[in-house]
Amino acid sequence: MLAKALYFHNKNNMQTNWKTRKKSLAFVTLSSYLLLSNWAQSGGLEQLLMQLLDSVLYTLLGILGAVFANLSGAGGGVVFIPVFNSLGLSEAQALSTSFTIQCFGMTAGAITWCLHYRNAIKNTGVEQAPEQLNHWQPFLPVVAITSLCSVAGIYNAYTGDFTPPGSLPKLFSIFSIALGASLLCQLLLTRRSSQTNALTMPGGLKKIDYLCLLFIGYFGGVITACLSVGVGELLVFYLLIRGFNIQLSLACAIVVTAISVWSAALTLNGLTTGWLSYQPVWQLALYAGPGAVIGGLVAKALVAKIPPLRLKFLLALWILLMGFAG
Repeated sequence: MLAKALYFHNKNNMQTNWKTRKKSLAFVTLSSYLLLSNWAQSGGLEQLLMQLLDSVLYTLLGILGAVFANLSGAGGGVVFIPVFNSLGLSEAQALSTSFTIQCFGMTAGAITWCLHYRNAIKNTGVEQAPEQLNHWQPFLPVVAITSLCSVAGIYNAYTGDFTPPGSLPKLFSIFSIALGASLLCQLLLTRRSSQTNALTMPGGLKKIDYLCLLFIGYFGGVITACLSVGVGELLVFYLLIRGFNIQLSLACAIVVTAISVWSAALTLNGLTTGWLSYQPVWQLALYAGPGAVIGGLVAKALVAKIPPLRLKFLLALWILLMGFAG
């Protein structure tokens, strides 16, 4: 018994040490990347320090945007676009850079949630209640239908005769107000669904759901093409109204958003004419991108440690403030 106890004690210590080493290795790798990339571009110590400060701020921006995107289901453009407007970027630069960064962060978040879905399906056992097994059944059809329609909406918005009804700051201000209000509504819906017996939650999709997903996907894609955010928030809001599980709603929204931003970036990159051209600011994107990967990976862990209702309430107030200020 003593030998067995010592074995498990040493095993736990080794696992803890390995986790600590992985975090240290990630920190050293990111720090070295920032330092070496700035050193290669700098002409002196003062310029190196200024570039290093900018790169650290851009990396933190990527982390913040990805964490918010993966906690709320909305895209990181809610964080990126106001910052890019304040930096004086053009609409093409702001949208293109936002899409490029989100390709990093939303993909990391989507992979994390897809692995969670696979484990939830794989670990279905006798000890689990039947209602818990049904929570993830709509995942694949919701993602497939909404993603295809979103890609179609983005493609038509960029290649057709569509033009935005206003400037980016004005449209984003209106959307921010609507997004903040929808997050507050999500709080009420989430609290209601948590107080409802799991047996009353819908286990599958109805015919009306398929029609609504077609509508949300296409018009959400059009909004995403104009603002780099939109389809994910519409989707998570609808799924919560229908009473689906909060984790399922977030997972579907994040995966759909990841597919949508990749579609937007690839479509813009292949266009030679249109109302928007692909002009990302690579110096910003190459620093914020790795930060977005970190944010996308840690967001799911934050959901388990930070009360999501309180966090969403603060985010909703902040977004409303940005919308009214813009």
